[in-house]
Amino acid sequence: MPCLHSPPQGHVVLNWKVRWFVLKADKLLYYKYEGGKRDSCHRGTIPLAGCEITCPYLEFENRPLVLRLKSNSSEEYFLEACSREERDEWATEIRAAVQKLRPGSSKSLQLHNINLSQVVDSMYDVHSGIKMSSHVEQGSTYINCFSGSAVVDWLVFMQLALTRVEAVTLASALLDEGSVRAVGIKSVEAIRNAALGEQFLDDSTALYSFAESFKKRGSVKAEKSVSAVELSGRVQKRGYLLKQGHKVKNWKVRLFVLRAEPGFLHYYDPSKDDISPAGGFSLRGCLVSSLHDNGIPSGVKGKVQGNLFKIITQTDRHYFIQAPTRQEKMEWIEAIKQLT
Repeated sequence: MPCLHSPPQGHVVLNWKVRWFVLKADKLLYYKYEGGKRDSCHRGTIPLAGCEITCPYLEFENRPLVLRLKSNSSEEYFLEACSREERDEWATEIRAAVQKLRPGSSKSLQLHNINLSQVVDSMYDVHSGIKMSSHVEQGSTYINCFSGSAVVDWLVFMQLALTRVEAVTLASALLDEGSVRAVGIKSVEAIRNAALGEQFLDDSTALYSFAESFKKRGSVKAEKSVSAVELSGRVQKRGYLLKQGHKVKNWKVRLFVLRAEPGFLHYYDPSKDDISPAGGFSLRGCLVSSLHDNGIPSGVKGKVQGNLFKIITQTDRHYFIQAPTRQEKMEWIEAIKQLT
C-alpha cells in the first residue's frame, strides 16, 4: 500500500509511494514495489516496540484510508490502504504485535531485547560458532555457507531460542538486518515469495552465509571450523578405518567417531589429538552403501584391500572408506543408516 514517511524533524516530503509491507514479530518492513514485483532487499524498518497507532488518521484531506504509526523515537509513518477493510485489518494485526512486545508478555520471543550483533558474533566464532562449508545446489557451488536447519540447530543448542519456532524468528531477524544473507536458489526464492510470516527456512537444503561486510571483520578459516553443535551428540560408535583423500587419492588411517542428536560423522588424524576433527559431515540425507570387493569400483584409486563402503552426503560429496573386516563394515553401515 502507499506510504508517506514523515521524519520527526525537518521538512515533510509530501509524496506517496507504493511499498510492499511485511509484518514481523517486532517490526514492520517495507520494500520497493514496481511492475507487480517487490525488491528482495527491504528499504526500511518500522520498529514496533512502544509504537502508537492511530486508525483512522483523518488529517489528510480526501484520504480516509490512512493510518498513522508513531515509533518509540517519535518518528511518524503514514500508511494508506486500498480499502477500509484492509486498513482496519492491518491496524488490528499491528496492534496485536505491539501488545505482545510490551513488558510482561510471554507470548513472543522478545527480539527487541536481544543484541543481534552479539548473536551473529557468536555464530562467527571459530571455536563455538556455526560451521561453514561448501554446498552444491543445481550445479552451482556455494562456499563458506550453512543450511537453515544448521542455524536453527545452533540457536537452540546455544539456548538463544527455546524452540525451533523461536529460532526461526530470531534467524529471520538476522536476515532482515542484513547480518545473514540467502545464497542458494531455495532460500532466495523464499525471500522473493515471502508475504506475511517468516522468510527464513528451517531446511537443510536452504543455504545462507554471513554478509560480505561482516566477513571482513575477521579472518576465520571457515572451511575447517567445527561448531560445538556437531560435537555435542552422543557417541554411537568409534573406530579406525581407512579413508580415501579427495584431492590426493591416497588412503590414510583415520579415527572415525559417529554421533547422534545431531547425527554427524567426524574423522581424526591419529598422529594428532582427538579433540579437533580433521573433517566431518552431517548425516542428514546421506546415502551409505556397501561396495563389491571383486574389482575396483569407480572413483576408487590405489591399493584396495576390500571391505569397502561409500557415503554420499546431501551436497553430493563422496567418501570411500575401508573397514578392517566385513563384519565391521556392515556394523558401520547399519549404524550410519540409523542416523541418516
